[in-house]
Amino acid sequence: MAKAPAWEEGQGHAASAPWDADARATGHRRVFPMQLQIGDRMTDSTGEWQVVGRPYTTAGGKTSHVRVQRVDQPGVTETRRWGSYEKVSVRRAPEGKR
Repeated sequence: MAKAPAWEEGQGHAASAPWDADARATGHRRVFPMQLQIGDRMTDSTGEWQVVGRPYTTAGGKTSHVRVQRVDQPGVTETRRWGSYEKVSVRRAPEGKR
């Protein structure tokens, strides 16, 4: 009889990946732009940004947009744009803090 694939045995790569434990410990994760939630934070070369609006797509779902604001200057807002297939590194707020 053939051996069952790893995902059927409960030993798939997602369950034992070392980077998953690191992501849970630090709160950082990589998500698709349409999976961004209000309260998520991201950092780039200009500073730290917080998601303040729900994501939406244009161009037939190929481009995703989300409204963000600076954490240190709440009046500064931008609309960020990514390809819908790209992953974005974010720090997700705990459930009670959203």
